[in-house]
Amino acid sequence: MARKPRADLAGVTQHVIQRGNDRQPCFFRDIDHQRYLQDLREITLARDCHVHAYVLMTNHVHLLMTPTRVGAISSVMQALGRRYVRYINDAYGRTGTLWEGRYKSHLVANDEHLLRCYRYIELNPVRAGMVATADQYRWSSHAGNTGTSPDPLLHPQDCYQRLGPMPADRQQAARERLQQASAEDASRFAHHLHHQQPMGNDRFRAAIEAQLGRSITPRKVGRPRKQSQENPASEDRD
Repeated sequence: MARKPRADLAGVTQHVIQRGNDRQPCFFRDIDHQRYLQDLREITLARDCHVHAYVLMTNHVHLLMTPTRVGAISSVMQALGRRYVRYINDAYGRTGTLWEGRYKSHLVANDEHLLRCYRYIELNPVRAGMVATADQYRWSSHAGNTGTSPDPLLHPQDCYQRLGPMPADRQQAARERLQQASAEDASRFAHHLHHQQPMGNDRFRAAIEAQLGRSITPRKVGRPRKQSQENPASEDRD
């Protein structure tokens, strides 16, 4: 079966996840996290991508990025994957792949959906039971987005900038939003990532379809209903 083409548009933010092969660890020591973030910063700068949020878990990563051109995120992930795998193999005397196939991604509207995505990403270690609060986890964008410490990797998205007139206002709003997370948010993002479906309102989806020139609405599962002889007009259509 042919691969489904990615929904990829310049200026539209993507939520990306990449997992370790067979759910195995891809970070072993602090220096590995540091190396990944260093490589990510260098590669995104070179390939015209802006990083808004991230978390490096033991066996997978979440990234929230906006490309300035079509294909930029794919280029980033390919270059980052090759460079980091080479580093891990050399550092630990291993061979072979580290990542589990292609990364997954979905588009996110630059509105409340995107702010929820910031929160979803930065709360991953809390949901996994690794820490009690997001500020206890070192390897995420939480410190940079909430003002605890500067993070040169981050480039605030428009919706984040609208949280307040001054950096301190925005950082305080970001801290407060972390307390508003819900189980429904986590379930929704997991669903959209699995199906790689855009997250936003109907207007956002329509605009994406118009730019891509194809439908992004999932087809209904199951066989089509037979046409009724009594009322042919009653047939359901996708």
